Amino acid sequence: MHRFDPLSVNLPRRRFVQGLAIAGVGVGFGVVRPSIATEAMHSMHEVPGPDIRLGIRRAAVDFTGRARSAVTVDGGVPGPVLRLKEGQFATVTVRNELDVASSIHWHGLIVPANQDGVPGLSFDGIPAGGSFTYRFPVRQAGTYWYHAHSRFQEQSGLYGAIVIEPKDGERHAADREHVILFSDWSDEDPERIYANLRTRSGLYNRGRPTLAEFLRDARAKGFGDAMAMRRMWNDMRMDRSDIADVSAATYTYLVNGVTPAGNWTGLFRPGERIRLRLINGSSNSIFDLRIPGLRMRVIAADGQDVVPVDVDELRMSAAETYDVLVEPRDDRAYTVFAQSIDRSGYARATLAPRPGMSAAVPPLDPPPRLAMRDMMGAMGDDATSGGGMTMASHARTEYGPGVDMRVDMPRTSLDDPGAGLRERTHRVLTYADLRTEGGPLDPREPGRTIELHLTGNMERFVWSFDGLKFSQAKPVHFRRGERLRIRLVNDTMMNHPIHLHGMWSEMEAPDGGFQVRKHTVNVQPAQQVSYAVTADNPGRWAFHCHMLYHMEAGMFREVVVS
Repeated sequence: MHRFDPLSVNLPRRRFVQGLAIAGVGVGFGVVRPSIATEAMHSMHEVPGPDIRLGIRRAAVDFTGRARSAVTVDGGVPGPVLRLKEGQFATVTVRNELDVASSIHWHGLIVPANQDGVPGLSFDGIPAGGSFTYRFPVRQAGTYWYHAHSRFQEQSGLYGAIVIEPKDGERHAADREHVILFSDWSDEDPERIYANLRTRSGLYNRGRPTLAEFLRDARAKGFGDAMAMRRMWNDMRMDRSDIADVSAATYTYLVNGVTPAGNWTGLFRPGERIRLRLINGSSNSIFDLRIPGLRMRVIAADGQDVVPVDVDELRMSAAETYDVLVEPRDDRAYTVFAQSIDRSGYARATLAPRPGMSAAVPPLDPPPRLAMRDMMGAMGDDATSGGGMTMASHARTEYGPGVDMRVDMPRTSLDDPGAGLRERTHRVLTYADLRTEGGPLDPREPGRTIELHLTGNMERFVWSFDGLKFSQAKPVHFRRGERLRIRLVNDTMMNHPIHLHGMWSEMEAPDGGFQVRKHTVNVQPAQQVSYAVTADNPGRWAFHCHMLYHMEAGMFREVVVS
């Protein structure tokens, strides 16, 4: 792989404005680049390991034409790409120049508990004006990322990519590679976003059903059926358009820190095989990604090699990573198009033979609507009423006022691409397509099962496990060395990407067989998933939804391995 070929460098190029401003980062001195700048920003630079020094500090950014302050790593949003090699012993010294405590968590890396970077568990945090040196063996290879685990610093810009080269070489050869890190930025203070969600949870939802949509339904289904369906959702106080908490009403979606108008470009020579390391480093966004004109061969999920599968589109939940191979043969540009799950906006990049090229950007799809299966689970496909859902009264009896719904019969299939992708005529990746090379790390059958329900009250923006917020819950205990099963039941109508720190989550197929090894498992609305865990890493660990505002609202537990 020719990693240092000059064509793989994001060279300076003329930028343009397409209704969105050009991004700029004031490195070091906090200089704000004007929104009409024609000089390209520096690309994310690489920092090789195993000995690394990083600085957390505030710097000025301009993604929308308005100067804002970001929390940066080495002055950039994102921070540098950290490149390590399997078998190294990494030493990362982080200097915190903020006036508040900070942290860095190595997402997906299996490290000792006191190096995991979650303040309040096995780590005190990096004090204001202080430093901390992380030391850990690099026991894996693949594509990962890092981010703050301190309140909303991740949303404010503290995140970056990690690439770990395998000690025995890559399973799949490529002529070059590009790291493509997607994220979401808001000019609003994240504390204000969170306060808005707590008081008006639908504030950022601009895709609610319209009269025109009702008339279309009436023409397709008949007026009576359309009215009955609308009345049923209203009676249950459920919103079919409640797909995402935070939308492009406040977010600007970025690729490697560049807005859609900025058009980050990765270069290639026609006929080359290119590895794209795709990372969803967003705080609260899910993206549906495709490259019109190119098929993607998925070769890794969450850093782990999978049996290759060719797809036209894939959904990336928050914190997930995918490695794909593409082979552009024509001397033209291709658009990397990642629209938000609610279709309110998109991130955009370009693959091209030469700087300055671009390709057509597809229009956004219509806003998707939740189906009955997203509310009623296994009964939803055939249901015409709310009989499959235990509604608020029962939920309050079992879990309290912080829970507004409960799914009696959750669906278990893994081959559903989810709302907004079910109608596709091309191939969309699902978890059912993913099979990790080599099988499970531990062949033992789980000795016990821990079932947890993902719960919440969407209107009040309260999120929890089993109806208990983190502040109310006791730790979950794993016995050191045991093989156990985690069963997650989503009693809500939102997607929840669940991340267990310190151990792999080995997903099971509906028949109980091994499916795929992941560090973040997205659980769709009204869905049940199970995965096996080997509790071989002692300590106190975080276990939470990776939608940042869900986590802060209470969908977080401590796991103790002892």
